Amino acid sequence: MELFFLALLVILMAGALGSGFPVAFALPGSAILTIGIAALSGYLFAGETDAFFSHGGPSQWLSAGVTNFRGVYWEAERDTLIAIPLFVFMGIMLQRSKIAEDLLVTMAQLFGPIPGGLGISVVFVGALLAATTGIVGATVVAMGLISLPAMLRNNYSPSLATGTIAASGTLGQIIPPSIVLIILADQLASAVDQAGSIRQTLYKESTGELSMPSDFAVTSTSAGEMFLGAFLPGLVLVGLYMLFIMGFAILNPKSAPAVHYGGKFDRDFLVKVVLTLFPPLALIFLVLGSIIAGVATVNQAGAIGAIGAMIMAGYRLSDGEKGKYTPAILAVLALLAIALVVSFHEINIKRIDTSADVVGLIVALIAVSLLLFAIFWSGWRTLKIQDTLKGVMVETAKTSSLVFIILLGAAMLTSAFRAFGGEELVKEFLQGLPGGFWMQFLIVMLVIFVLGFFLDFIEIAVVVVPIVAPILLADPSANVTAVWLGVMIGLNIQTSFLTPPFGFALFYLRGVAPATVKTTAMYKGVIAFIALQLVALGIVGFYPSLVNYLPNRSSLLSETAPPPLNPRLQYCMENYVQEQFAENGADIRAAIQTAKALDLSYVPEDLREDLAESFDKAEESLTLMSQIVEAEAAVAVAAVDYRPLHVTVRAIERDIRRIDERIADLELIVRRSGEGQIYSTARGERATRQIEDLKTDRAALVAQIPAAWEDTHTTFAKIQNAENQARRDYRRAVDDAYEPLGELMKVISDVDRLAASEDTLRGLAQELDTMEPEAFVERVTDVRSIYSDIEGARDVRSAVNDARSAMRSRTPDPEAARAAIAEAITLFEADMAWRQRAKQELLPQLMAYNDAIKDTIGLRGQPALPREQALYVAACNSSHRDVSLSF
Repeated sequence: MELFFLALLVILMAGALGSGFPVAFALPGSAILTIGIAALSGYLFAGETDAFFSHGGPSQWLSAGVTNFRGVYWEAERDTLIAIPLFVFMGIMLQRSKIAEDLLVTMAQLFGPIPGGLGISVVFVGALLAATTGIVGATVVAMGLISLPAMLRNNYSPSLATGTIAASGTLGQIIPPSIVLIILADQLASAVDQAGSIRQTLYKESTGELSMPSDFAVTSTSAGEMFLGAFLPGLVLVGLYMLFIMGFAILNPKSAPAVHYGGKFDRDFLVKVVLTLFPPLALIFLVLGSIIAGVATVNQAGAIGAIGAMIMAGYRLSDGEKGKYTPAILAVLALLAIALVVSFHEINIKRIDTSADVVGLIVALIAVSLLLFAIFWSGWRTLKIQDTLKGVMVETAKTSSLVFIILLGAAMLTSAFRAFGGEELVKEFLQGLPGGFWMQFLIVMLVIFVLGFFLDFIEIAVVVVPIVAPILLADPSANVTAVWLGVMIGLNIQTSFLTPPFGFALFYLRGVAPATVKTTAMYKGVIAFIALQLVALGIVGFYPSLVNYLPNRSSLLSETAPPPLNPRLQYCMENYVQEQFAENGADIRAAIQTAKALDLSYVPEDLREDLAESFDKAEESLTLMSQIVEAEAAVAVAAVDYRPLHVTVRAIERDIRRIDERIADLELIVRRSGEGQIYSTARGERATRQIEDLKTDRAALVAQIPAAWEDTHTTFAKIQNAENQARRDYRRAVDDAYEPLGELMKVISDVDRLAASEDTLRGLAQELDTMEPEAFVERVTDVRSIYSDIEGARDVRSAVNDARSAMRSRTPDPEAARAAIAEAITLFEADMAWRQRAKQELLPQLMAYNDAIKDTIGLRGQPALPREQALYVAACNSSHRDVSLSF
């Protein structure tokens, strides 16, 4: 019966959407109706409202109190979604202020003389508007009103003209900032959590180990990472559009002729191009650049974009008036002043120590005041001129409300879908497909593409993604990142604006296109661009680095970059070190041998022994890296025969686990059935019969596991463990090889700080005679803290502490304290002697040795990855790595 109600849910939703019922009410309405019908049917025919639900039911949901309903409300309350109204405001403001119109006209004049130039200008402007607005409807309408008449007037093919405009208008869905990317990031955040739990359970059941290595965990994403990941694929799509138009114009010049500009390409035209292009480009730089540089979150960048759009609208709406650029100029000058002050001063009102700090604070306050004045001035202009600000805010409220209501409705629909076992059904279907992850992925992409013919991008993103994303992300055979999956889905969803019969870009363009342009010509025109979108989808699928590289690069080069000890970085770091050993191994060995010959006779014994051992470990690390290479090759050879058997057995075990889970659920029903229990006696008897059938199916699956599996698996596991052990040995060796070197260099380098404490230490003997015991104890405590901060001064600190303890007792002992101070001075002098000598003789040689090994043997010991290594690791981690044989 669960399947019946699941089908009813889908039919009700499809019928409501097909009849034109508003999406915001069709999604929750179909869920509420289906749940109500199922609950009523269960009460009438089985005596309980939960009878026809696979997971829970109305009575259990209600027993959870208000918490269950809050879960639906929280769907639209997450911080990530705050950016949506900000970016919507920015897009509508730029469209209403006619900045988009200026871009189209100017770029058409600039590119017109090129074959297909008008079409290329439309794509170029579409990309710019996508990076500043992200509003498909506004972009398509603006370009349809301005560019379409010009293209038709210059004998452009109606199909090419309409297809170019419609396709260029949809670029806002993949080129950041994009609403769909924000929604996808939000949906994928919860999907990653589910996928992580699934993979953790899979690892535990496959290996028997309780904890999974963190480098096998599912990689999460954020809206900022989605923006970075979509940037290069968006440019690929723009490039494909331009190449197609140019090729079409070359092959068929009559359908896309060059259009020569009637004016002159002189200084005035150049100024016009700069004034038209520079402000949108500057806004793109501020919005995307602040995210890429880690200066601002996506929400903060959205606020920057909204304010920037309002300032730009302020001078565009005041066109022809005196001083129209004054607020914008004030805002730019204020921003430059703030940037200048921040670069030279740490602006903190609680830490004003010098007159320079006061000057910096005053300048910053003046600059911020000027910026606020410019913002309010621009806002006043947009409010008074054509009532633009009010109209933009109303449209922003409408669009944002639509998005959030759909999110709430989709959360209810998804909950109903899961309650009737739909998620498990999808999971079984996908995992039962031959071909593993990539077949599952292709089917999901095909379903999303087909749904794009009938549904808007928001419905697809919030209904389909929560169901399929956890399944795809949890699969260790592809080990894809959430940002790659999100961008691939975003590229696919983009086609929903072009695919008839419900392609919204086609509707928008049809509304502004002249009657001479037939609808069939528009449908014909978008076919080539849909094909180009699918080509871009294939390119990004085959080259995941296009998506993953920029987020990885940004993360590893940021101030908050993960340390080199992070487990996720080790595999690629070791690949880098392996290449360096192969290329420069002889030089590294020579540096180690030179270091071994250093005179360490005067260095304290503990430091000398640790350093000597570190040289041996450094030499050993080269051998251990060779063992890693050999072990990795052995795993690759063994995997050829092992992988097919592994795939077969793990698929059988997956089906067995699914049956075990179902049996556990039914056993719970049996225990809770009977007189006065949650479930009726009839329900319990039905569950008992189902358990017997499932046990029979389970036994049949167990019999399908090949007899040779255990021995084959044990043999392969030993080979794989040898590689893992080699990697662990190598990591311990390089840590032991580098830590003593860093410690000794720090000890020697601290000689100047140690020397600066001499007078303070020697003065303790006199202060002992002149101070009261309590005051002397406080003084010694301060001196002790000095040696706590100096590397390698433990012995001196300990002797000073003995003096403190002698005077801190109930019966102070000045003589014991004096002896402790004398011992501290003796230790200090001995320490100074060897450190000063080491600074002159040993430190330069240790620094040379450090330079020779710090980027290889010492890489794990660095505070952050150096730029060269960070770029290598970013590129290495950008590809998918199959880790399924570890599960």
